[in-house]
Amino acid sequence: MSDSPVSFEEFKLNKQLLEAVREAGFEKPTPIQAKAIPLALAGHDVLGIAQTGTGKTAAYVLPILMKIKYAQGMHPRALVLAPTRELVMQIEEAILQFGKYTDLRYVCLYGGIGPTTQIEKIQQGVDVIVSTPGRFVDLYSRGAIFVKEIKTMVMDEADKMMDMGFMRQIRSILEILPVKRQNLLFSATFADKVEILSQEFLEFPERIEVAPQATTAETIDQVKYLVPNIKTKINLLEHILQGEEVKRAMIFTKSRKNAEEVFNYIERKKLGEVRVIHANKGQNTRINSMEQFKAGDIRILVATDVASRGLDISMVSHVINFDVPLIYEDYVHRIGRTGRAEQEGKAITFVNPVEEFHFEKIEEIIRMPVPESHIPAEVTVVDTPFSEKQAYAREIDNQKKKADPDYLGAFHEKKARPKTNPHEKPAADPRKHQRQKAKKNRNQMKTQGKNKKRS
Repeated sequence: MSDSPVSFEEFKLNKQLLEAVREAGFEKPTPIQAKAIPLALAGHDVLGIAQTGTGKTAAYVLPILMKIKYAQGMHPRALVLAPTRELVMQIEEAILQFGKYTDLRYVCLYGGIGPTTQIEKIQQGVDVIVSTPGRFVDLYSRGAIFVKEIKTMVMDEADKMMDMGFMRQIRSILEILPVKRQNLLFSATFADKVEILSQEFLEFPERIEVAPQATTAETIDQVKYLVPNIKTKINLLEHILQGEEVKRAMIFTKSRKNAEEVFNYIERKKLGEVRVIHANKGQNTRINSMEQFKAGDIRILVATDVASRGLDISMVSHVINFDVPLIYEDYVHRIGRTGRAEQEGKAITFVNPVEEFHFEKIEEIIRMPVPESHIPAEVTVVDTPFSEKQAYAREIDNQKKKADPDYLGAFHEKKARPKTNPHEKPAADPRKHQRQKAKKNRNQMKTQGKNKKRS
């Protein structure tokens, strides 16, 4: 857009917000901010499609703070929904950063901790609520939230909320909110389910898309390694982490089990200060681990996809996908942890024989082939154990069956033997007949012998 604002002053924000923006070091708006902020300030419903790391949090936080302006009354006037507590905490940081010279009151609601403190804060008076859908519905059902004064609703990371199964809670929230309100929906991808959701609650929205759907930032250098097994993955990971260019790395795994095993290996090999976060970790542990990583006190953070979104961490030099994500859009969000704010970063993905199928689908989504690098000679490539090889073969068979219903494969079920009629006499065994005949002859000879003795 040639007429896009080149400075935040052109948005006509109040002096409190402009001063906070300057102190935050923002010199000019990002493309999503340049397009979304004027529309949001004008009262339009907005549908924003933008990859992570493009500044979309500020694209809706600044208009909200500008419209609310100052503390008033006891009840919330704006609601922001986000899928994870990590993203809720990131939005909280943005409100603190940009609203530092205002008297606006906010509260963040999420699970993992008791609701008592959150309810007490709501009762003290609040202007903005930032919440996960589940906790919002929970506190509303307790009578702790009054919604009649909410005039603005934001749904951030809508695609992730769909993936996490929040649709029922979202529809419940939409039913209780005032009909006359402004709606803003932001998502990194525009899947069919997100489109359906946008049609349900956006009214004549202004659609803005600063990059093609599910594209990755140009500042991220992507590469993949075809790795035969998990042990070789571990060896390759150790080799990469020993490199001096890895300043700060996030490692993503598909499961809590893999996350713990990778964490334990890194710690045992002393490859750098490391923490691990996943759904089984307590709230305080997760918060402390992220704060240490953001502060640079630890070099490596191992995580499941619970942390692929909602972490606004600068200076992450490397993202390593130890496992390929099965929700393909999560690849974009994982690697979006690096290359943020126009900084350069590198995304490395380990692909085993089973994961090749899934990674090809990811390349279709991001509309580009990811270059392949060969495993360095210094890395030991071990033979795949028989059990692991069999597991791969079975899974590849399943993939082929899904692609081609007529495919039988190496592990298809063998044809069952025809069942015999239970009333039908089994065929006679000739050897058994011979044995019975010989036994009968012997018995006859014995009987004849006994008769001769008697006579």
